[in-house]
Amino acid sequence: MKTEIKHKWFYNQSAEKIWEYLTKAELIEKWLMPNDFEPIVGHEFKFTTNPIPSLGLDGNFYCKVLEITPLEILVYSWKGGTSKNNLTLDTIVEWTLEPKENGTELSLIHSGFKDMNALILTAMYDGWNKNIEKMINHLKSD
Repeated sequence: MKTEIKHKWFYNQSAEKIWEYLTKAELIEKWLMPNDFEPIVGHEFKFTTNPIPSLGLDGNFYCKVLEITPLEILVYSWKGGTSKNNLTLDTIVEWTLEPKENGTELSLIHSGFKDMNALILTAMYDGWNKNIEKMINHLKSD
């Protein structure tokens, strides 16, 4: 079974601009979901969306910032389930930015999926692409 999601995207924008969309709560909300993110190692935050009972998710994802290297790396835990005390999803999200000649390459590795998370992994694989498309559209309009 596949245990991680890997994606790479290229943006014409600078690493600074992409970083803002990964680390400012109000910008994250535009392309991903409502949150109380703060770019501080150890900060616990939550993403909130509609419940997905068929996947055993109540719509709350409990996260914690694990690592930050400004403009380069952002790593946080990503946990979910039917409640904070009944977590069936326990994963890690890692964003990496690499400046390129005409913009920035953004890489995502979302790892730690277990066999019981197969349906969630499939849904999130497509979901990341759809959400990043939203980010791209916001970046183009900025």
